[in-house]
Amino acid sequence: MENLIENKLLKADQAFQEWKKVPFEEKQKLIAKAAGIFKTKSEIFGEIITNEMNKPISQSIAEVEKSALMMNYYAEAENILSPEKIESEYNISEIHYVPKGVILGVMPWNFPFWQVLRFATPAILAGNTVVLKHASICFGSGNAIEKVFIEAGFPEGVFQNLEIGHKEVQEVLEHKTIKGVSLTGSEKAGAEVAATAGKNIKKSLLELGGSDAFIVLDDADLDEAAKVGALARLQNCGQTCVAAKRFIIQRDIEFDFLPKFIEEYKKYVSGNPKLKETKLSGMARPDLADDLEKQYQKALDHGAEAIIPLERISENEFNPGLIRVDEGNPILQEELFGPLGMIMIAENDDDALEIANNIPFGLSNAVWTKNKERQQFFIDNLESGTVNINRMTSSDPRFPFGGTKSSGYGTELSLLALKEFVTAKTILGK
Repeated sequence: MENLIENKLLKADQAFQEWKKVPFEEKQKLIAKAAGIFKTKSEIFGEIITNEMNKPISQSIAEVEKSALMMNYYAEAENILSPEKIESEYNISEIHYVPKGVILGVMPWNFPFWQVLRFATPAILAGNTVVLKHASICFGSGNAIEKVFIEAGFPEGVFQNLEIGHKEVQEVLEHKTIKGVSLTGSEKAGAEVAATAGKNIKKSLLELGGSDAFIVLDDADLDEAAKVGALARLQNCGQTCVAAKRFIIQRDIEFDFLPKFIEEYKKYVSGNPKLKETKLSGMARPDLADDLEKQYQKALDHGAEAIIPLERISENEFNPGLIRVDEGNPILQEELFGPLGMIMIAENDDDALEIANNIPFGLSNAVWTKNKERQQFFIDNLESGTVNINRMTSSDPRFPFGGTKSSGYGTELSLLALKEFVTAKTILGK
């Protein structure tokens, strides 16, 4: 391990020894200051995002502003980590929540500020310190975030960006200073990191891929479902874990809904990411576009029908595609991370549920129906971390976020995230 990285890990551990003693409310004041900086400089930071991974500038700015909103949520949050007294026969019976230490964050390129801060904010507020391994194309974002923490008054070492490659993650995770890891990324990356963490008896949190269902039933508001569905698939060029990827349509409304949906879908045409009116731009890297094109061809080779052909217009740009896919197509067991959606037809509610659940992922789903009983049926039976009724999936600081099955484990956001990287320490005495 390079001396520079070794020194940063030791610095994070030294900072932890003091940071864990800082009162919760004092930590919150610093988080509020950082949130203010992100809000004030959202356009500057938005340009960094757009330059690094081609996100339309309006969406980049919105990402930074949402990050500030999330941080303010934690700056005002209830302290659920105070010692908890438990009634018992003992004179002393309490639960103390003790931060674990230095936590490694392995974060992706698709939301370069949001993903990092979503993990780091509750971890730091709980008393841990954080070292970040960002995606290689997003080192600028990582360095900018570190500078904000310093500008806000956090002690040096509480948040540090490590400019390291994928191959160095295992070595860092195995280092004696690291006490846990949070990864947002692919199923393959999550499995590798979790294996290393498990081998070294270290806590891990994984937020992995998804292939979210967007179920439209025959009593839905079809106009609204079509408009929201197109946004749900194509926001951030479809490079979102919780993007709607499989549109499961009840057969009775197939010929009513599809024309509306296609009309909305075709409104998304790739443009210059630096113009505020642009809603869709290129993918983050040409190799990612190559992967999507191969998956598209694989789906067609196994019987999928092109409703709107996926049209590549540059090394990393597409005009979005839409395919009709039947059960059994191997593409359904993969995640499509880009501007390509899938249409599937269901006979009834039971069939829609079976199609939705018949994949390895379980991140988030959306169901469109006005009927309360039908809503409850899907709420009770969909295998996912989140179920949305008559809305697209989006994360909210107030509510837990996480998946099941191959989409990972652990909780981000909400007050529950404060307890992800702490030890519940039992205190008993006569």
